[in-house]
Amino acid sequence: MHFCFIIEARYRYDLMPLAVARQLVAWGHNVDLLEPQTTLTCLSDLTQEKYDAYVLKTVSDGPGLSLLEAAEAAGIPTINHSRSIRLVRDKAVATAYAYGLPIPLTYFAVHSELLKQIPTEHYPLVVKPTNGSSCRDLFLLDSPADLATWRLVETTARFFLAQHYVENRGLDSKLYVAGTEAFAVAKRSPLHPEVRVDKRLLPPTLELRNLALRVGRLFDLDIYGLDVVETRDGPMVVDINDFPSFRRVPHAVSLVSAEILHIASRRLSRLNGLRSETSSEAINEVAVSFSYMVRE
Repeated sequence: MHFCFIIEARYRYDLMPLAVARQLVAWGHNVDLLEPQTTLTCLSDLTQEKYDAYVLKTVSDGPGLSLLEAAEAAGIPTINHSRSIRLVRDKAVATAYAYGLPIPLTYFAVHSELLKQIPTEHYPLVVKPTNGSSCRDLFLLDSPADLATWRLVETTARFFLAQHYVENRGLDSKLYVAGTEAFAVAKRSPLHPEVRVDKRLLPPTLELRNLALRVGRLFDLDIYGLDVVETRDGPMVVDINDFPSFRRVPHAVSLVSAEILHIASRRLSRLNGLRSETSSEAINEVAVSFSYMVRE
């Protein structure tokens, strides 16, 4: 098979996905790397490249997702679906779309002044940008009085999510999923740097595994991750991301590579089936028209 990996500068030397690309090559497949910042892409030739699938590893606001959507619009399979990626990357959209999942009470604010309207009883708040990633720019506000201090550290004008902080042990569970395989890694919460964590792979409980697979089904994701905090009311989802790092997951490269092959093969078969059905319908339409003309 022939793959195109869209990789932005930030991930150019990361294990994911370059090690996956090398694994696919070692298995006899072809892989091209497309770096949007250094490569001119001819959109008119997308269907001429003969790629079996596009794979995206890019930052939230980067151009890579536009290219992935263009490839998908041209009928080329993508991993993950571009719509699924957009859903989880805008955290406001993801929160609303995930209605029914255990997620903290959440507000949307265009600017920080609007946070003053949040009722005092809904504090403490965790404030984060709607387009954030890698746990950057997260702030814990204990009371409305903290808003004045927090504004001093604002650096860019962005939209914000403010979530009610749910009491927990200061540990997050990072769940990694490839297909139906789920893995859990304990990690320190960015809100609790004082907590010591033994970052090791943990067997996910049945509750966590079911929650992870439920997220995948809801967002139609194949390779993804989610951050979960354990509370008195059970696990709560605080973040979802596409194509995570799979840090500390054993055989992660082989696992993700095999899942990419499985996804691409499945979607190609589906596309070929649709094309065959379309061709058959066209042939039937011609036959009906010809029969009608003969009768006339």
